Amino acid sequence: MVIAYLRVSTVHQHLDNQRGEITHYAKRNGIKIDKWITDTISGSTDKSKRNLGKILKQMHGGDVLIVTEISRLSRTLLEVMNIMKYCVDNNIAIYSTKDGYTFDDSINSKVLSFAFGLAAEIEHKLISLRTKEALAVIKEKGGKIGRRKGSGDKIKILNEHKDEVEQDLASGMKIIDICNKYGVSYKTYYRFKKKSASSK
Repeated sequence: MVIAYLRVSTVHQHLDNQRGEITHYAKRNGIKIDKWITDTISGSTDKSKRNLGKILKQMHGGDVLIVTEISRLSRTLLEVMNIMKYCVDNNIAIYSTKDGYTFDDSINSKVLSFAFGLAAEIEHKLISLRTKEALAVIKEKGGKIGRRKGSGDKIKILNEHKDEVEQDLASGMKIIDICNKYGVSYKTYYRFKKKSASSK
């Protein structure tokens, strides 16, 4: 199975350029695309919440994932390395059309997989360490740790219009348009949906 993955951060950006680039690459290399997967979401969003995460779970050894650039996998270096390690470890090849990279079951790719895994582990520990140090400094200076008062106001707006939001969704309104309508961010909307689901 050959999967072509396209991602843009907002609905105002277009997928056509990525689709054209991958189509041209596939034609040039005699590759047949079996499925196109798209995400209109920030690359910093965890892959488990994106279509990319869902399709990766369905892919098996010998499958191919094609992207225009490695950066389309994620905006965070840590997750890029984790995704690439997962693919190499599971014999899922990654082709990057613009970068010209190929990660497959070759020895070089397996060495890179080990390096990515090690780098991801180190980066994760460094992030954790930096967070703990920053919190310790704030606490030492008498600062308060936690969400600032009033930061839940945006979710409150959605809660007050919960029925209307559900009607908007049912009518086919896009999430980005709902966010714009109520003046909230994607993250606030998904926190609202998560809380709504857990309360049912």
